[in-house]
Amino acid sequence: MNNIILASVRQPGEVAVSDLHIVDGVVARISAGGGIPDNARVISLDGRYVIPGLWDEHVHMTQWALHSNRLDLSAAGTAREAAAAVGHHVHNADPSVTSVGVGFRDALWPDAPTLEILDAATGNQPTALISHDLHCVWVNSAAARRYGVEVGASGLLREEPAFALTRELGKLPDSVVDGWVRAVAQAAAARGIVGIVDFEMTWNRDVWLRRIDGGFDALRVDSGVYPGDLERARHEGMSTGLELDGGKGLLRVGPLKVLIDGSLNTRTAFCSDPYPDGSHGLLTVSEGELLALLEQAKAAGFVPAVHAIGDAANHVALDAFARAGISGRIEHAQFVRTGDFGRFGPLGITASVQPVHALDDRDAAESNWSGRTHRAFPLRSLLDAGATLALGSDAPVAPLDPWAAMSAATTRSREDGRGPWHPEECISRGQALASSARGRSSIRVGDPADLVVLDADPLAVPDAVFAAMPVAATLVAGRFTYDGGLA
Repeated sequence: MNNIILASVRQPGEVAVSDLHIVDGVVARISAGGGIPDNARVISLDGRYVIPGLWDEHVHMTQWALHSNRLDLSAAGTAREAAAAVGHHVHNADPSVTSVGVGFRDALWPDAPTLEILDAATGNQPTALISHDLHCVWVNSAAARRYGVEVGASGLLREEPAFALTRELGKLPDSVVDGWVRAVAQAAAARGIVGIVDFEMTWNRDVWLRRIDGGFDALRVDSGVYPGDLERARHEGMSTGLELDGGKGLLRVGPLKVLIDGSLNTRTAFCSDPYPDGSHGLLTVSEGELLALLEQAKAAGFVPAVHAIGDAANHVALDAFARAGISGRIEHAQFVRTGDFGRFGPLGITASVQPVHALDDRDAAESNWSGRTHRAFPLRSLLDAGATLALGSDAPVAPLDPWAAMSAATTRSREDGRGPWHPEECISRGQALASSARGRSSIRVGDPADLVVLDADPLAVPDAVFAAMPVAATLVAGRFTYDGGLA
């Protein structure tokens, strides 16, 4: 029997201290002190605060690991500036290895990406630049030849062609990628993350089994499945929530991910209001096809997770959930019709949202729909209408840091002097914490001992401290995955 006692702890908002008794990875007792078994390992936390472990509900883990080891172009303010940065980076680079940059945001650039600009900067060095939202890749002629893709004068690939090339760019030796994944997972654990929902665009079960067999143990992983692999998953007896053999208690089957529109940066999110060029974005899966996929998910025991960013896409998704008679998730829900707010709760639809995107996309949203952005990232409105929120990052679109997400959700602002964007959509810290912990607002007897130890009360610290909250330790099933010197 593994018996641990976290002594002298407080839960947020509390003054009195108590002891948490953890037996075999579960919170077995919460006491006011005393009654310590002889065989227990006692760790005094000296009045620190303990909260339920935090989840990131939307991650592309391999892409996040790759992103962390690639050229960051997020600061580029123009296409020519981005190309110049890449040109400097690839000087004397090995032409047998494709140079990859990440994080560019062209929606507000005064100039447009072109093949000519990138070719002039990079010459014969194969170069591919992945946008911050992953829905677009800017390639030069050398990369287009290497990967056999056709690009026009812009040099841009969008949506599925971009996803396909992104997958190719990630085909590095397993030992390299797995090492990078371990590093970013350990960094996530140091921020209080105990689990992720991984929506990497591949058959990911075997990848995670390999990683766990190789020693990965920093996080729990719910591994998503895409429609192209649904029949394979069904044939192998998989369904959402199933704990997978060989996963050592850390790996479960995640939701079925279905993408039905694009993104804001690429102007492909399917929206009711037109973009400045008169387009409405793309509905990449028809309403009939979506309904059929949801019915297949229902029959196979999968929870659907439908990617819908634009308000028109969200309306289509809600209609399909209603017709299929299945609950599930909508990933992103960045723009929602006011008349649709109240449909999430009765339909049992979780809004899986990424609050940092509200800060990243505010300028693009305002440039597209000035004066009509009151329905953008409507967290408060969704909660008030009875929806369940689940917070995440969509890493690498935003950093895998739950405190950044919760700060964005509760303040709708950064410390840049600009003030909050639609502050009426802020949620409380308590709501943000629960939405980051799968609804757990406090620690209860019988809960898995997935816990985060904090040096301060997250309900009371100033906003700046909350955004960069110091984490003292993280535990998964009573095992320290991050130890800031306490154990």
